[in-house]
Amino acid sequence: MIGLAGLKPGCFFWAVSRKVGGQTPEVVRISTEFGQEREFWTVLVTGSDQHHMPDDFEFIVEVALSTWSRFRDAAE
Repeated sequence: MIGLAGLKPGCFFWAVSRKVGGQTPEVVRISTEFGQEREFWTVLVTGSDQHHMPDDFEFIVEVALSTWSRFRDAAE
């Protein structure tokens, strides 16, 4: 698991929602839309436009950029 201190803005992570008691990991991105300082960071679930608080998730592992690029290329 990755603690909140291990998050990096703009990066993608596999995470599980704490709010909905989620058991299925999903890909999320750390957003700085509301400010560059850590206190303003939010979490965007892939495929959604809703912002969530980082405390709402348990972060499992960072998604490697090369892995994400392959998914993006396949979608195009």
